[in-house]
Amino acid sequence: MSLERGSASQTNQHGAIWQWSWTAAGVALMAVAVLASTPMRGMAADGLDPAEVTFFETEVRPLLAENCLKCHGPKKQRGGLRLDSRAAVLAGGDSGPVVVPGKPADSLLVEAINYGGLEMPPTGKLDDAKRAALTRWIEMGAPWPGADPNAKVVASTPKSPGEKLTDDDRAFWSFQAPRKPAPPKVNDEGWSRNPIDGFIIAKLAAEGLSPAPEADRLALIRRVSFDLCGLPPTPAEVEAFVNDPAPDAYETLIDRLLASPRYGERWARHWLDLVRYAESDGYNKDGFRPNAWRYRDYIVQAFNEDKPYNQFMTEQLAGDELNPSDPTMRIAVSYLRLGTYEYNQRDVPGQWNAILNDITDVTSDVFLGLGMGCARCHDHKFDPILQRDYFRLRAFFAPILPREDLPLATNDAWQAEQDAEAVWNARTAAIQGQIAAIERPYLEASTRAAIAMFPEEMQANLNKAPGERTPLEEQLAQLAGRQVIEERVSIAKKVKGEDKVRLDALTKQLAELAKDRPQPLPTILTVTDVGPIAPPTTIPGDRSNQEIEPGFLTLLDPEPAQINRPPSAANSTGRRTTLARWLTKADHPLTSRVMVNRIWQYHFGRGLVGTSSDFGRLGDRPSHPELLDWLATEFVEHGWSVKQTHRLILTSATYRQSARRPTPEVARLKDPDNRWLWRMSTRRLDVEPIRDAMLSVSGELDPAIGGPSADALSPRRTLYTKTIRNKHDPLIESFDAPDGSQTTPSRNVTTTPIQALLMVNGPWPLARARSFADRLRREVPEDDRGRIDRAFRLAFGRPPDDS
Repeated sequence: MSLERGSASQTNQHGAIWQWSWTAAGVALMAVAVLASTPMRGMAADGLDPAEVTFFETEVRPLLAENCLKCHGPKKQRGGLRLDSRAAVLAGGDSGPVVVPGKPADSLLVEAINYGGLEMPPTGKLDDAKRAALTRWIEMGAPWPGADPNAKVVASTPKSPGEKLTDDDRAFWSFQAPRKPAPPKVNDEGWSRNPIDGFIIAKLAAEGLSPAPEADRLALIRRVSFDLCGLPPTPAEVEAFVNDPAPDAYETLIDRLLASPRYGERWARHWLDLVRYAESDGYNKDGFRPNAWRYRDYIVQAFNEDKPYNQFMTEQLAGDELNPSDPTMRIAVSYLRLGTYEYNQRDVPGQWNAILNDITDVTSDVFLGLGMGCARCHDHKFDPILQRDYFRLRAFFAPILPREDLPLATNDAWQAEQDAEAVWNARTAAIQGQIAAIERPYLEASTRAAIAMFPEEMQANLNKAPGERTPLEEQLAQLAGRQVIEERVSIAKKVKGEDKVRLDALTKQLAELAKDRPQPLPTILTVTDVGPIAPPTTIPGDRSNQEIEPGFLTLLDPEPAQINRPPSAANSTGRRTTLARWLTKADHPLTSRVMVNRIWQYHFGRGLVGTSSDFGRLGDRPSHPELLDWLATEFVEHGWSVKQTHRLILTSATYRQSARRPTPEVARLKDPDNRWLWRMSTRRLDVEPIRDAMLSVSGELDPAIGGPSADALSPRRTLYTKTIRNKHDPLIESFDAPDGSQTTPSRNVTTTPIQALLMVNGPWPLARARSFADRLRREVPEDDRGRIDRAFRLAFGRPPDDS
């Protein structure tokens, strides 16, 4: 593997701490471990001074032997690096040499042991004496007893990326294109209702299990109402379904719920969990994002329209390239702006690097179902994902430029607004000119002070004219420039004395004319590419500085991606469109499988692959692999329709099973977790249906759809309450809602005393209880028995029984 930068250890998404395979320092340190078994040679043999021999054998060789050869010795050479001879140390590995004799400052080993970006050994920094010994050894010319100092150093030939992958890697189940199997034919005595059930009953029979009977109609309508819409059915809806004699009454119910606008509201929330949606920046300041809700509404509408999933993905990854003038596409690609942002970060290159890493990580998790974060620093320890694969994926996003200045309007509407603004500016030019003259020296001083807060290299970049910057410099200047603009916005507070008196008077005059000014068009956090030329992508720590071209997993396609820029993307690279086209290939091994597995998970509580964002070796194997492939191919064949997949799952006998079934002895022993689906599993509701159901039952739920977010105390659906990363409503937080800082493929489900106390004594639930009581008094006056009946039907969908 190539040399890497980063912290001493990395925690992956599974919580494991990986031992670093080699960074610069570790490379050299592991080398000397092998040396301990080599007998010392005299000066005549190698020309070394006896003092050098003694120093190496007593100070350096034991130190290296203790730390290095496990990974870089005769049995294993991570990163193509072997450290059991002087020639091997000087040749280095895939990323070049780690020791330059006589030049400690140019040696990656010294940088790493001093934790100067690289950090080795990973278990902790060496003490001063050991680091000094290694540095001195390199200053001495890296003497090595027994080695020919004049021997020609022959660099090892790095393996090609494809040679690092094995036949077992290529054969792994999730990297094979889905193939549509024929549903099994079994004697199920008429239990099956569609092909899904054939796969399920065949597995149950093989395990000696049998399915549960069908749930009653009351259970079914509540189940599907909460699953599809996140709300309980009304008493009238329950009565109509329970008493419907039509043989297709259940199928009709499913179609009605899928056609409801409430469906999009419920299923949008699942997607927002995945893409870590929130309405604030995160970090300490956690600034509010007032227009973030437009992305949320785009997702709601996409689910309600049953937008084909391949189109849904493409719009979010590359909508601006496909149709730059379409306001909806500007909203869609705000997917790329959902990450956290630190307003006052002076290390602009570091922040930009973190932003690109975050986008890469989330994209691989959400669309591919692969955690690629480990490969950022080294070839993945378990999955066939190379370090270069991580940066091949990141290269698709390297050209993006964050934007907030693009209006949500057609070109014609934008031009009309610009024309009207120009007319108003002409009318107020004199006043604006006087204001500008007063503010100019303060603005210049403020700009200088803001720029001075950055490191010298960034100051030089900010002082360049835009046309003089490289694409990367332009991206960094734009990111840093936000802080400069922020300082300029508050300039009125910095004007003093006579200038302030004049400025206030002029500002008042301008405000009196503002009623005639055209209203600015709304904008959103979105992206475009910085231009048609992409900044280079390189692997940190790779001294060869080789540029990484955009590409896909080497296992699936080792060649660089062929970028086909759409005609509409004249000022873009076309890279993201190319990525979207690859992801939406009909035979892609991951994309369709990952999505249908997520849909299954949200209906049953567990996916056919239990780790819905990890289809790699550390993830679960499919419980029903043939069913997963059948669903994935059906999904594509039916136009990537999410609603069609819902219909298949919800109309199956598997989904209709009762949860009220005693556990058979064989199930208790073989399948206590119900992986084979011998009954329907019971699940606690997420917080959104919990809160929304309380509002629905109390009669307070505001049915309005979309628009700016509301306070958590409002009667809007929970989807429409503000999602602030560092500040959460107590009820919403206590029931395990995600905080928007990372992708959440499956929510935690906890049972805590705080939940019980909030539900019993919390001010918000108590207010709902009072409203519920008021509703019962209004609807059923002076009839306690009638009120009790009405209360049960509203809250539980059934009449009370004697108990």
